[in-house]
Amino acid sequence: MSPRKFPRGKTVLITGAARGIGAELARQAVAAGARVALVGLEPDRLAALAAELGQSASWAECDVTDQAALTAAVESTLAAHGAIDVVVANAGIANHGTIAVTPPEAVAKVIEVNLLGVVRTVTSTLPAVTAARGHYLLISSAAAFTILPGMTAYSAAKAGVEQFANGLRLELAHKGVTVGSAHPIWIDTDMVRDLREDLGSARESQRRLPGPLGATVSVEDCAATLLDSIARRARKVYVPRSVAVLSAMRSIILGPLVERAMIAQAKNHVPRFEAEVLATGRFFGRNSTAKF
Repeated sequence: MSPRKFPRGKTVLITGAARGIGAELARQAVAAGARVALVGLEPDRLAALAAELGQSASWAECDVTDQAALTAAVESTLAAHGAIDVVVANAGIANHGTIAVTPPEAVAKVIEVNLLGVVRTVTSTLPAVTAARGHYLLISSAAAFTILPGMTAYSAAKAGVEQFANGLRLELAHKGVTVGSAHPIWIDTDMVRDLREDLGSARESQRRLPGPLGATVSVEDCAATLLDSIARRARKVYVPRSVAVLSAMRSIILGPLVERAMIAQAKNHVPRFEAEVLATGRFFGRNSTAKF
């Protein structure tokens, strides 16, 4: 997008900003004239990114499941920039494994970070964003309206994010605050690369998807699409745009006919997938901040 389309001088708070989509979105937002508050769990990476971006950036180490830490991050952002105009709730993790083989603590962690972390991020920032009549972009996923074996907890959390955004939009509209949800698929992040490198069955699942739905999108292209959606205060954003087809067809994708076909495939896929996960000796990617 053209930097001229983005409101210059606005402050964007981004969670999960240490790497991947969050870090690239911060770079492009600053290039478009915004100020950014980088929030995440990897202080060395956050400090390095803030130094790269200069006076337009501040950073705070923060676990989005920790309300006190989020409150402190909001306070430091307001002290540094004076306002919070946009919040991008981007922090997220994905476990490797089915519910049968994944420790319950790991399953709960996915829900806690991906859904409750978004809720806590919103509630912590709501007074400031309301005062600014600002915008929320909550990062959901194409997994909100599709499902693959091994992504049960992730899909449940991302579906929750979409519905949270839908309800929040109605609650805040009369206050001048807008809410969007983003639905990316197969972005070239460490999380996706870890999944493909660890699990051959995951690589095959991606290859079987038709056309652009199986393609990997660069973080640069993803961030540019998200930034454009912020500038437009868009209600929904799909990355790539073809993901909108999945959203429109969700009643079919999640219906009994497709389910029966997937159950037939799962008979061979799930045992192989579970064996690959157990062989790695861990239930998150090597670059994940979650350790199990």
